[in-house]
Amino acid sequence: MEKLLKELEKRKKINQGQDAQKRIDAQHKKGKMTAWERIDALLDKGSFSEINPFMTSRVTDFGMDKKRVSGDAVITGFGTINGRKVYLFSQDFSLLGGSLGEMHAEKIVRIQDMAIANQCPLIQLNDSGGARIQEGILSLNGYGKIFRRNALGSGLIPQLSLILGPSAGGAVYASGLSDLVFMVRGVSRMYITGPDVIKKVAGEEIGHEELGGADVHAQQSGVAHFAFDTEKECFETVRKLLAYLPQSTLEYPPLTAEIHDFSEDETLNSIVPLDPEEAYDVHEIVERVFDAESFLEIHEEYAMNVVVGLARLYGQPVGVVANQPEFMAGVLDINASDKIARFVRFCDCFNLPIINLIDTPGYLPGSTQEFDGIIRHGAKILYAYSEATVPKIVLIMRKAYGGAYIALCSRDMAYDRVLAYPCADIAVMGADGAVGIIFRKDIASADNPEERREELKRQYMEKFAGPYLSASYGLVDQVIAPSQTRSQLHFALDSVLEKSEIRPDKKHGNIPL
Repeated sequence: MEKLLKELEKRKKINQGQDAQKRIDAQHKKGKMTAWERIDALLDKGSFSEINPFMTSRVTDFGMDKKRVSGDAVITGFGTINGRKVYLFSQDFSLLGGSLGEMHAEKIVRIQDMAIANQCPLIQLNDSGGARIQEGILSLNGYGKIFRRNALGSGLIPQLSLILGPSAGGAVYASGLSDLVFMVRGVSRMYITGPDVIKKVAGEEIGHEELGGADVHAQQSGVAHFAFDTEKECFETVRKLLAYLPQSTLEYPPLTAEIHDFSEDETLNSIVPLDPEEAYDVHEIVERVFDAESFLEIHEEYAMNVVVGLARLYGQPVGVVANQPEFMAGVLDINASDKIARFVRFCDCFNLPIINLIDTPGYLPGSTQEFDGIIRHGAKILYAYSEATVPKIVLIMRKAYGGAYIALCSRDMAYDRVLAYPCADIAVMGADGAVGIIFRKDIASADNPEERREELKRQYMEKFAGPYLSASYGLVDQVIAPSQTRSQLHFALDSVLEKSEIRPDKKHGNIPL
């Protein structure tokens, strides 16, 4: 037995790379952690249990029988984060470039199946050169198995993808099918075709970072939800984020200690300017309304005319959607529509109530937006909110015009509670535009057109501006002082927190993708 135990320990050390200092040094030289170091940094200390560490490839073509490695270049298993179980795989780029072959894929599939069966989050630590060419169709078939399970687990368990090295070709779709994607500057690369192929096919020269780096996907493509300077920051945020989420859609998000402090915050009375053209930073409201330091912004650098993220309100995890008047006046465009719709569906999957903080002049006009499909993209917001069954609370802070009002505030979109500040302006459009259309001839024939326009604007605003006409129709539940925002949102949420909705029995809807 002693001999067998020594053999076991020897094999374990080989799997953990303890006899491969050169490979470890090579990862560190690239500014990357090793596959094992990542697991240790992400999970609670000593909680990881490995599964299938001795699986190896059975392919012998192209000399692969001499390149077999125990574990087949991926570590799989489960552990805990903040005491809660998660399943994960960590690809080992130092072995066979972390390439995906038949057994590599089988190990990942096994972990996916276990995460789904046990209804626990799945974390994918990606660092791979892509499909193992020597294994041909077996590699491609492996990706198919993985992608199908990504889809089957979608909406059931949280799926997080951490891009910690290259991810190219078909490999990127496992991340594309995930709920949230994390990238690290200078380390992560993600693209369908790399610079060499692009140069050969299209004659375009572009570097790896410019084509598929963290900033590109966090700011331009919107594929990445987070971008960090270090892997450590990435892991810290993953740990923080999971504290807002349930283990699966069959649970509710974990509560923290509730703070019974309903005092008013007078500083909120002076943040939203009365001038509808004046900008302000909506973060100032978010940071004061929700529990201190609880707001975790998602997609921070993408479609910055809208802010989305997770927060706590008196200990209750919630999703926050807020227009950002400081950027493009908080208007809704194609990218903002996609950002909101995706986030709303994420919240609905995992039982996170949604709180909308609204100040927007509407959808962005222009031929470019029309040609690029603003109708289709804008409809995603309508679909996502209509489909969502979680509690939905709205606070109209200032402007709520036209289609944006319908999408983000309308009672008939099944919002549970609608609150408004006294300065809220709810209308088809702003007074200037409305008067210009309704009284075009009257203004043109007036002795002093500008004076007449201003007079008609005053009359229009007296009749239609403000929240009270909407409140008289029952379309606004309550008009509140800004200083009461925190407590009033809490009371509004508390009134509908246990609601349930019965929906038609059908296979699924057809969201306008």
